[in-house]
Amino acid sequence: MSATEITGWDPDLTERLVAAVEPVARRWFRFEVRGLESFPATGGVLLVANHSGGMLTPDVLIFAAAFYRNFGYDRPLYTLGHDGLFPGPMADWMARLGVIHASTENATNALRSGGVVLVFPGGVYDAYRPTLAENVVDFNGRTGYVRCAIEAGVPIVPAVSIGGQESQLFLTRGTWLAKRLGLSRFRSDILPVTLGFPFGLSVIVPFNLPLPTKIVAQVLRPIDVGARFGCEPDAYEVDVEVRSQMQAALDRLARRRRFPILG
Repeated sequence: MSATEITGWDPDLTERLVAAVEPVARRWFRFEVRGLESFPATGGVLLVANHSGGMLTPDVLIFAAAFYRNFGYDRPLYTLGHDGLFPGPMADWMARLGVIHASTENATNALRSGGVVLVFPGGVYDAYRPTLAENVVDFNGRTGYVRCAIEAGVPIVPAVSIGGQESQLFLTRGTWLAKRLGLSRFRSDILPVTLGFPFGLSVIVPFNLPLPTKIVAQVLRPIDVGARFGCEPDAYEVDVEVRSQMQAALDRLARRRRFPILG
């Protein structure tokens, strides 16, 4: 499955989709992606980012649009996705767009092939963080991404974005309710409650539409794991450093943000 997913990337389809959707997203979210001038020009790279905006998060589109605008469509950008994104025939379409199952094997193979892999370690847990904690980097203790970078021998590039958690009011992740209902058997530890437009109060469904909040992303300088942490790096130590740099960058973006939604 891994090799099929990675080799299934279709640059022509990806370019057509980005060209069609980017203008709408750019007008709606007025997004900016800064810092790509320091991004490695070649080779495998693990791009590690916070995740925002709930189920309709625009993070992948925003990063992809900026990445391909800078590097063209000769260099694939793969995104690690939850199993729920691949129902039936959608699996083939996802692979063609570079969205692959989130697994260490897939990530490592993609990185070793010279691809850039975008990972959101916090997943939906991070994407549904309460709006009151919107400027907190929270991976829920997950460090698997570090092991992927170590095994593939590639640098980690941290990135953060701000604004996505203002697309609606995220009230709670609902971890307590998910536990009471036994949702762990469905590989879910949250049952988020949000307030937005047009449906008002929502528990997962129906999906409220995102407000036109301004989203700003900042790509940070690469971290050479081997050079920084030695030949046998500790995953926890690397994770602490990555999150520390991300939190500092997110704090800087938050200090510059004048108004919610308007940016």
